[in-house]
Amino acid sequence: MDSLYLTVITTSFGRALNTEIKAVTSVLGATIFAKQPLNDSIFMKLPGVESLDMLQFIRNGLVSVIDPGPILRFHHKSFEDFLLSSSFRQALPNLSDVQDRNLHERQLAAMCLNCLVSSDLHFNMCHLESSNIENVDIPADVKSAISPLVSYSSMFWADHLVQTPCNEMSVEAVKFVMYEKILFWIEAMSILGKAHEVSAILRRALEWPELAVCAAFISYIQL
Repeated sequence: MDSLYLTVITTSFGRALNTEIKAVTSVLGATIFAKQPLNDSIFMKLPGVESLDMLQFIRNGLVSVIDPGPILRFHHKSFEDFLLSSSFRQALPNLSDVQDRNLHERQLAAMCLNCLVSSDLHFNMCHLESSNIENVDIPADVKSAISPLVSYSSMFWADHLVQTPCNEMSVEAVKFVMYEKILFWIEAMSILGKAHEVSAILRRALEWPELAVCAAFISYIQL
């Protein structure tokens, strides 16, 4: 099976340009290390994936090993195992960064935090006319106002954050979310049906040492 997978990757990306290699690495790595399969719109936020044409180039190269549709999934876990194998690294050293978990956790953490600090996360995410409407009564098509990127970032930012080294930009981003956007984040989590996970996510994020200096964060955890 590995020889078949090697043929697929070599044929599709063996002569890829440097810019294409960066995009291929981002997409394959994110597909492996993300907490759930990702929507195409999320891949567009990753380093190197600068256009729909680039993403389509990657999808075309993987067409024999991924499911159809806007969610990128590998057909079989054996393909993921191949991408993480020593034989893949030895045969395609130009794509070896696919296996660099630290790199992809950093990229995914940065993507999530960039989303949460941006205007993508805002008050009244579903543009409801009244705050008295219960979440169960919000129609599915209205809930779709919460994009796949906001949904993923809201649920998994802490999981990726704790896998990354502390850096000033991430510290400032987390502080901004905690001081300025925590209610918007909780609203989004509630609409997604994940309000019960808010405290667990915040406690998970406390495993990242720099959050000890974030007073708003600590105060919320102690409630």
